[in-house]
Amino acid sequence: CILNYGVGNPQSIANMIKHIGGEAKIISSPTEINKATKLILPGVGAFDAAANALKSSGLQERLIERVNTEQLPLLGICVGMQLLAHSSEEGICAGLGLIDGTVKKFSFQGTENLRIPHMGWNKVKQVRGPLFCELDQEARFYFAHSYHVVLNQHEQACAYASYGYDFVCAVQNKNIFGIQFHPEKSHRFGMKLLHNFMDL
Repeated sequence: CILNYGVGNPQSIANMIKHIGGEAKIISSPTEINKATKLILPGVGAFDAAANALKSSGLQERLIERVNTEQLPLLGICVGMQLLAHSSEEGICAGLGLIDGTVKKFSFQGTENLRIPHMGWNKVKQVRGPLFCELDQEARFYFAHSYHVVLNQHEQACAYASYGYDFVCAVQNKNIFGIQFHPEKSHRFGMKLLHNFMDL
């Protein structure tokens, strides 16, 4: 089930999942979370806007309850991944605290003069985790972001990308997963990653 809380692109993710043979339902009420076998938390835009929208939607409490007590698999995408952290430099709202880290803006030192946001295709250095099962090391994904997660527990990192410096672009804490890139825009690599999440 894909959470629709007014921030993100749930329909494009649903279309991709259906394209690869999966079943996807877009949900917007807490009671619908009860029937979910997996959850996807999309997100675009600013951290505080997404955090406030999720909280006011009524979905947040039930989401955390099922993820923590029933180990329901959860995948956060882009700002949805950032919401899994404790907080963000982008705003003052609290995150969900499901991943031990904070969100920081790209900061380039010295000669680097890269544009922000980081947009476009980037190769991903895979470290571990079932999301990258059978994906070759040349896999590339589509990014569009100005902020990234900085972990306190580095063992939660699943993959890194490089833009001026290496940054964490995929995380896992038990049944909780996050990816900074957009699998629904990443063609066959994104299809495979979503298929791996479906197969968990």
